[in-house]
Amino acid sequence: MSKFKKLVAVLVLACAPAVALAQPQSYPSKPVRLVVPYSPGGGADNAARILATRLSTAMGQTVVIDNRPGGSGMIGAQAVAQAEPDGYTVLYDASAFAVNPALRKMAFDPAKDLVPVSLAVTVPNIFVVPPNAPYKTVQEFVDYARKNPGKLTYASYGAGSAAHLIGELLKARAGIDLLHVPYKGGAPALTDLMGGQVDSYFSNAASGMSYVKSGKLRALAVTSAKRMAAMPDVPTLAESGFKDFEVLEWNGFFVPKGTPNDVVARLAKEVQAAVKDPATRQKLQGLGLDPVGSTPEEFGKFVQSEMTRWAGLVKSNHITVD
Repeated sequence: MSKFKKLVAVLVLACAPAVALAQPQSYPSKPVRLVVPYSPGGGADNAARILATRLSTAMGQTVVIDNRPGGSGMIGAQAVAQAEPDGYTVLYDASAFAVNPALRKMAFDPAKDLVPVSLAVTVPNIFVVPPNAPYKTVQEFVDYARKNPGKLTYASYGAGSAAHLIGELLKARAGIDLLHVPYKGGAPALTDLMGGQVDSYFSNAASGMSYVKSGKLRALAVTSAKRMAAMPDVPTLAESGFKDFEVLEWNGFFVPKGTPNDVVARLAKEVQAAVKDPATRQKLQGLGLDPVGSTPEEFGKFVQSEMTRWAGLVKSNHITVD
């Protein structure tokens, strides 16, 4: 071997450790922060914690829940949109993600600044009232509201949330006057409903079903097209006199724009595996959730269709956040 070739060989060997160190570590190599833009104990938070446990095991790194409630999900979503696009700050948002652009001036563009990863679950809402309320059916609730215009209230987990819009839809369809009372999350809304501070609430099944089963709340109807298997005695709104009244909430994962495609793909793959895991699936279904697990492309199309749907609804029903 010539002296030149020997010198090159020595240099290559000397640089090898540095080159190895420069190679990016496989994702994830540290804990992942999962931002839930709603309060602890609400529907999205309950589902996120179940999925986070499964994801932590599968990825070998802790997935830490970071609750950032307020602004109907916008505060937490903006924090993720402005985070480093490295896959270590992930958003777990709900249906309000697709509604907010139609109702509010936003400091970021969710359609451009956040990348859809996977649709995790869908879930119907349950129209719940206190157990001692003077109405036991939707029709009785409507009749009471008509006889007492402006007296009844309905809670939501934020202005512009799905719970808010469903309440507005019921007002429009039934021709009744209800006062909207927004909260920072589902948990405080449920607490005040059980305490009698508000009269009704379209609760996410993941957070409200346990209170119905324990007798702490009374369910008048569900917003799905068919009755829930977990509550077969509770009618749908369509069965209660409101034809084609169907609304499903959803939860899904997002990451900041610029996150590497391989990281997005890895996260999507893990979410899909998580919702197929028998133990995780059983826990989600126990909350009344329907596990989905979509590809980033499928979720992107779904989110766009939801944005279009809600924008049209907000416009046609003159819904505002005031």
